[in-house]
Amino acid sequence: MAISGLTIHCVPALHFSARGILDRNKALWCGYVVEDLESVVYFAGDTSFGSHFAQIREEFGPPQLALLPIGAYEPRWFMSPVHMAPEEAVRAHEILGAKTSIAMHHGTFQLADDGIDTPQKQLMACRRDDSFLILRNGESAEIPS
Repeated sequence: MAISGLTIHCVPALHFSARGILDRNKALWCGYVVEDLESVVYFAGDTSFGSHFAQIREEFGPPQLALLPIGAYEPRWFMSPVHMAPEEAVRAHEILGAKTSIAMHHGTFQLADDGIDTPQKQLMACRRDDSFLILRNGESAEIPS
C-alpha cells in the first residue's frame, strides 16, 4: 500500500490466535514496515522471538527505528511462543541492525507473571548502549536521523 510517498508492508510476527474454543491459530498476526525514500520504520506488533527479524532486515535493510515488545513474558515455559523477554528484544534489535529501538508492550498494566516494571529494569540491565529507548507513558523522544 502506498500513501503520500510511504509504503506500508505487512510482515511476519509470531503469536497464537484464538477467539473461541475451536478457532486456535485460524488468524494471523503481523507487524509492519513503513518506508519512504529515506528511512524504514519497523513496528513488530505483538510477537515472540524468531527468524522473522533476520528476514525483515534482509528484505528492507536496517530500520532507522524499530518498535519492539518487551513485556508479558513470564513464565517463559508458557509465554515464550508469544512474547519476547527483554534479552530477546535486545537480540532482535541487533539482528535488525536498528539505529534506534523503542520498547513497547510494557508498563501499562501487568499482563503476566513479570512485574509491572520488571521488563524496563531487565532491558536496562541487558542493553548494550542507549540505542534501545525505554519511554515512560506519555514521554516522547527525538529520533536521530
